[in-house]
Order: sequence, then structure tokens, then C-alpha cells
Amino acid sequence: MTPSDWTRSTTPAGGQPDDDAVDVIALGRRLRHARKNRGLTLDGLGELVGAAPSQLSLIENGKREPKLSLLRQLAAAVGTTVDELLASAPPNRRAALEIELERAQRGPLYESLGLPRVRVSTRLPLDVLESLVGLQRELERRLEEQAATPEEARRANTEIRAEMRKCNNYYPELERQAQELLDAVGHTSGPLSHHVAADLADHLGFSLRFVNNLPHSTRSLTDLKNRRIFLTHGGQTDHDPRSVLLQALGHYVLGHETPADYSEFLRQRVYTNYFAAALLMPQRQTVDFLQRAKSAKELAIEDLRDAFAVSYESAAHRFTNLATEHLGLTTHFQKVHASGIIHKAYENDGVNFPSDHLGAIEGQTICRSWTSRVVFDVPDKFRAYEQYTDTVAGTFWCTARTERHSAGLFSLSIGVPFEHVKWFRGRDTTERSQSKCPDDSCCRRPPAGLAAAWEGQAWPAARANTHLLAAMPSGAFPGVDETEVYRFLEAHPD
Repeated sequence: MTPSDWTRSTTPAGGQPDDDAVDVIALGRRLRHARKNRGLTLDGLGELVGAAPSQLSLIENGKREPKLSLLRQLAAAVGTTVDELLASAPPNRRAALEIELERAQRGPLYESLGLPRVRVSTRLPLDVLESLVGLQRELERRLEEQAATPEEARRANTEIRAEMRKCNNYYPELERQAQELLDAVGHTSGPLSHHVAADLADHLGFSLRFVNNLPHSTRSLTDLKNRRIFLTHGGQTDHDPRSVLLQALGHYVLGHETPADYSEFLRQRVYTNYFAAALLMPQRQTVDFLQRAKSAKELAIEDLRDAFAVSYESAAHRFTNLATEHLGLTTHFQKVHASGIIHKAYENDGVNFPSDHLGAIEGQTICRSWTSRVVFDVPDKFRAYEQYTDTVAGTFWCTARTERHSAGLFSLSIGVPFEHVKWFRGRDTTERSQSKCPDDSCCRRPPAGLAAAWEGQAWPAARANTHLLAAMPSGAFPGVDETEVYRFLEAHPD
């Protein structure tokens, strides 16, 4: 047999054959199976077809594709047909496992691991073969789970929320660092003004630059080389410029380095948000304010918002930082989109947030009967809306408001178990609801009458959220275009 009787394998680098190509790995396993059933050795088959045993071994190992003339000879020699040798189904389970492992070892994932290849032969024990294939499947599943969806983000959110719950969302070291910085610039009382925020930057050796062309993927940009912080003018963003500046300073004060993964990125973001809130609403003054309100049984998030000139969301977050540690109150917080999807949430009071198999609650749909959903239909948007909700985890009282952001309309709510409601303004509300979630009969399924009238007669076109379908943005700072950032800094030399 001459070299012209052979062709190279047509299995591509990814390990899967092209649609119109011969699957040489499967062909080789079927040929080996048929040869052994015939009681032939490689030497014996080679004598029948006029080919060297070493060349036949290459075929059986999926490393060469025979020409059609040789394939016909091989089929006749082993008592089968060309069609059967080219069939898609493996001859038996072992052959199927061998094919799967061989394909995996030729794929980019296995190559990226830098591991030596396992010789897939009849000498490889079946249990070892099964283990290797099982490991490959699990590795692919986990990587696909993390890369193909925001799965990694949900895992990281679950981890950080568990940490927050464990410490009651109170971080004394961050409180101490924020207070030391406030003491350094002489801020003792009242809302933190833009002037004092700028003083904090000066104290840390940073100058401020307000620009109209920040990279679109950033809220702020810190030039560590020249110690400058670039910010967008306040009227061009949903975010309080003070908070954005304080978060940027927080990364510096807390000594953050480039995050190694999304979990670390998220943790850094949580800590800098906390640090900024501790500057905007210092612990001593805020606790004093809340304790006075509790003594008067007049706790209200909107009062905290107004006293420190912050957003309702910032006030609600800060309440969760201090409520358990200083007021003895367990609580929960929700930020819910008008669609009913949870955007952010925290709890240490046992409320039964919906969650997936990982324990993640972000992206889950909140019950229609909860305050955070009902508030969207309340006509009075000026005052907070309060409601008692009977749930499978107990009765909770919640206060909520709605706020519009660039991403849409959101509700922001703070809730407490029934035994804590006596300290809050709005406890006399007559609004009451009942939730049986996670029972599907509560709000997951349409009412029987509606279902009977319309089931099978409606075909909605879903509004696909591309961020839910796409992979998590890559890079140390997810979603940030580093080329754009560096070009911006190059364009602003001084």
C-alpha cells in the first residue's frame, strides 16, 4: 500500500467531525469491533487487505482516514459493509466511551489543561475509561455553567450575601476607616457636602477632573500614576457624584488590587459601597438619629434619607448596616424591577426570598402579593407605602417606594418581622396581603378562569433580556473596555 492510498484525519481541532466529513474516530472503533468479532489480529487483517498492521492501527485509533477502495476491502475482510463501518451509532457502550474520550482529548479544552494524553486502547480498564469520561463531562458542564450564563455572578452574589448575613451586614473595620477619614478633614455633623467630599480627595492626595467623555463603561476613572480622579458631571448620571467619588476613594483607602475573579470584584464593590455610605452617613450621627426615632416609635427610611441628603436606596442600605448591630432589629431589603425581578436583596430576618438551586436570589421573580410588587400599582407615589404580608415564613411588615432609573422603574423596600413593627411609623396601616409562595398556586399559575379562557390561545413574544442570555463580560473589571480606558488617559495628559 502506498501513501496515496491514505488521507489525513478529517476530524477538526474541536474534536467533532464536520457535517460532510467521515468521523474517523467512530470509524476506527467500529472497524476494531468488527475485526475482533471476526477473530482477526492486525497482522491477519493486514494480510487480507495488503496493508501494514501499523497503518491499520492508525485507522483504528482514528488518526487516518482510508480511501474508499481500502475501506471496501476492510469491510469485506471483517464481514460487514462500508455503510455499517460509517454508521453513526457506536457498536457498544465501551466503544461509545472510547470515542467520547478520544474526541475530548483532541479538543481545545483538554489541550488548554496541558495534560498528557491517555492512550485509548483495549488495555484501558472500563472503570478507568468511565471515570475519565465522567471527569471530562463534569469539567465541561461546570465551565459552561460559569461562562455561558451569569452563573458565576449568581454564585458570587450568594457567597457575599451569606457573609453579609453572618455579620448582620455590619463591618466595624470599614466603619473605623471611614470615621478616621472624616476626623482627618474635621467633618463632625450634618450631611456630607460636595465641598467636604472634595476635601477628602485632597487629603488623600487626589485632584478631581469633571469631564463629558468618560469611557461609557465607567462611572469614574482613577489615574493612579498622576493621582487624578475623573468624574462625569452630576446632571449626566443617575448616581450621586459624592457617592461615586467616595467609592473611588474607597478602592484606594481599602488597598484594593486588581481582582482575580468575579467574586473578588463583587466583594470589592460591596466594601467600597459600604465605605462610601459610612462617609455619607457616619455611624455616630446615624445611630444617634435612628435610636431617637426608635425611642419615639417613628423609624422611617425617608426621614433618614432627608436627614443626610442621600437617595432612598442609600438610606435603606445604610439602615440594614446598623439596624441589627445598634437597634436590635432584624430586617430585609429589596430592590425589585417593575417586571417583578429581584435586582438586589439582603435578609437576616428569615424572610423567604425565592432562590435557585445555588441559593441565588438575584434574577428571581418576587411574589405578586409582596409589598415590593404591590407598590407599583399604588397611585400615591409621594409617600411611602406600607403593608403587612402573611407568608409561609411568618408575618412581615414592609415599607416601600418606587424610583425611576435609566434601567427602568424599581421599588425599594425595607421589611421587618411582625415583632419589630412597633418601632416604625406606618405600623398602623390597614393594608394586608397573603402570600403562599413558593406554592405555584399563589401567583406562578394564572387563575383558573383566565387559564380556561385563554390557555393555548395566546402566544406572547418575550422581551429577551440580552444580559441574561449573554456570557459574563470578561476581564478583571467585568464590562469595562480597558483599551478605551487607556486611550482616555492618554488623551488627558494633564
